[in-house]
Amino acid sequence: MSILQKIKHPLFEKYNLDVRVKRDDLLHDIISGNKWRKLKYNLAQLKKSNYQGALTFGGSYSNHIHAFAYACKQENIPCIGVIRGESDYANNFTLTWARHWGMQCHFVDRKTYRRRFETNFIDELKEIYPQHFIIPEGGSNSLAIPGVAEVLTELQSQADFDTLITPVGSGGTLAGLICGDSVANSKQHKILGIAVLKQAEYLIDEVKCLLTPEGLTHKNWELLTRFHRGGYGKFSAADVERIIAFNEQTGITFEPVYSGKMILALLDLISQGYFKPYERIVLLHTGGLQGLGGMIEQGRLSAKDWPSLPNTVED
Repeated sequence: MSILQKIKHPLFEKYNLDVRVKRDDLLHDIISGNKWRKLKYNLAQLKKSNYQGALTFGGSYSNHIHAFAYACKQENIPCIGVIRGESDYANNFTLTWARHWGMQCHFVDRKTYRRRFETNFIDELKEIYPQHFIIPEGGSNSLAIPGVAEVLTELQSQADFDTLITPVGSGGTLAGLICGDSVANSKQHKILGIAVLKQAEYLIDEVKCLLTPEGLTHKNWELLTRFHRGGYGKFSAADVERIIAFNEQTGITFEPVYSGKMILALLDLISQGYFKPYERIVLLHTGGLQGLGGMIEQGRLSAKDWPSLPNTVED
């Protein structure tokens, strides 16, 4: 169970809001946040079956690829990563660790990678890697839902709240929270997703496809698509300054691709009067801090601004 931490900010006091952070970034040194929860039952199912290995998809700096490689290492599961990009990326911050932990990287170009949901492409991969359990990009599938849903079971024993907010990339975490709230609570909370990529309206249907029958009864959820800050992986210098200031004020590190966009959306929504006075808000910190290493490596961020960047634990 991750802790629930109350945080303070002048804007919270001005608008009389109670804001807490569900610290899923602390669930594991490496397999943190929503990746830990999404992989939990996927790997359990794999171990029950007769598969000889596991295969998944991701970009060259993917949090999912990083977490997946280490999780498979822990469970002694041979793993394949179908990576979007050229083999030149093999020695970057993220993939160096993934390969160190035993992942075999299968690089494909962007056109090929866009086929990752096509049955024909999946069949081709099965021929190359027979007896491999295939987990989709981001780990978002039906087996991810019960792991994420446990957030609501934990929150039941931690605090009363009105609204739960999460960043959204592939939709699995939002779907899991909706399903968890439908089962764990007689009163439905507001579940709010902040899309981190442009033109993310399609994710609404992706989320609905992942919902359990109980989850489909939940009507008090919303995906906000206007806070992407320019698109996936994009952010301005001003965005970074605001996130760093918030990190320093709260003592919690949020990065600018996922959790930081949630924070900026929160601050903007508060200023716009979106929340009611005395509303109790929980922010789900979905981890992803390893991504800071890649952004520093690329020169997109300065190491001096991220003193709490966690060291990757070699085991």
